[in-house]
Amino acid sequence: MSSFTRDSEGMLSVGGLRLADIAASHGTPLYVYAGDGIRDDFTRFAAAVAPVNGTVHFALKANSALGVIALLARQGAGADIVSGGEMERALAAGVAADKIVFSGVGKTAAEIGAALDAGIGQINAESQQEIEMISQVAAARGVTAPVALRVNVDVAPKTHAKISTGQRSTKFGVSTSQNEAATLYRQMAEDAHITPAGLAVHIGSQILDLDPFERAYGALLEFGTALRGEGLPVPILDLGGGIGVDYQHGEPTDFTAYGALVEQIFADTGFRLGFEPGRSIVANSGLLMSAVIHVKHGDNKRFVIVDAAMNDLLRPTLYEAHHAIQPVGPLGSMEGPADIVGPVCETGDYLGLDRMMPSLAGGDLLAVMSAGAYGAVMASSYNTRPPAGEVMVLDGELHVLRRQRSVADLLAEEELPAFT
Repeated sequence: MSSFTRDSEGMLSVGGLRLADIAASHGTPLYVYAGDGIRDDFTRFAAAVAPVNGTVHFALKANSALGVIALLARQGAGADIVSGGEMERALAAGVAADKIVFSGVGKTAAEIGAALDAGIGQINAESQQEIEMISQVAAARGVTAPVALRVNVDVAPKTHAKISTGQRSTKFGVSTSQNEAATLYRQMAEDAHITPAGLAVHIGSQILDLDPFERAYGALLEFGTALRGEGLPVPILDLGGGIGVDYQHGEPTDFTAYGALVEQIFADTGFRLGFEPGRSIVANSGLLMSAVIHVKHGDNKRFVIVDAAMNDLLRPTLYEAHHAIQPVGPLGSMEGPADIVGPVCETGDYLGLDRMMPSLAGGDLLAVMSAGAYGAVMASSYNTRPPAGEVMVLDGELHVLRRQRSVADLLAEEELPAFT
């Protein structure tokens, strides 16, 4: 069942609260998250992979609102982070340090040092240079660093090129061909300042076909088994994330088949597993609410100009991504197609093109659906537009996660030089 439903009068609602009432009290543009849906999706994912020995880390890059992280931490989630800033968010939200996995290709020495000081559970290294840096930072502190090697198994994930990370043409991971990854793992095992934690793989995002997972996981298992055959410690196989969601209809993701695949491949292998779902936990439990400024009729085209823009939700512009768009009020009869566009001074500033819409006028509210992932986290203040605020409805109560900043807030972040 979708997190967002229509009540008896046709009004779009969440957790028993009407979105129109939320907009009246908190303004627009506004991200609205269904906390119950986020909690349910995490619970269903955890249940799907429960037959194997694994730990689930929520990928903060999908949604790093402190309230969202804290909600998931209460359900037992760890965190998958890709920056020192995300580590600070995870810790502030109550994630235990030993349940944090630090991924990413460009960690700085300062970030690695902070991670070791915090005692995080695992650092996923992606190059020989990074492994050497981790060793040096750990040596300076007199500690050993828990390091997993992210490998590239050259599997095309059948997804958008900008979120595809499994091929050797990308910047991610160390190739398993020509013995490069095996040589690095042997060096890690011999390093006095590194504790080998295992292997990691992540082939991309928004993957709707299980076949790429099956091929990548099979290759990872084969490689890990071969290293164990040499007597090397390989305790963990980190499977990453990437499960796709239904952006057309916003229906909850079925994790059953994925869980069955993981159990089929890894049951009785003796490896502990790590999982890093992100999008599939939060995407369909979030929306971006926006108000119509006015409707402009061009040559054979209707433009619905709204107060949300590409600075609030970049995915349509960046990825040509589709988000369903609904009136917050009763649906009514459709007038015809329209482009839903924002005020930013770019032709690419749109939230949806050629969408069937009813008659609309200034002040009407629209909901851009399935915006809980890669929405607010990618927002900017382009055109000096304060990004949308964020609220969550959980167990029938509304919680403000981040108020919408003002232009004054943006200006206060800068310094005006004392020119002479």
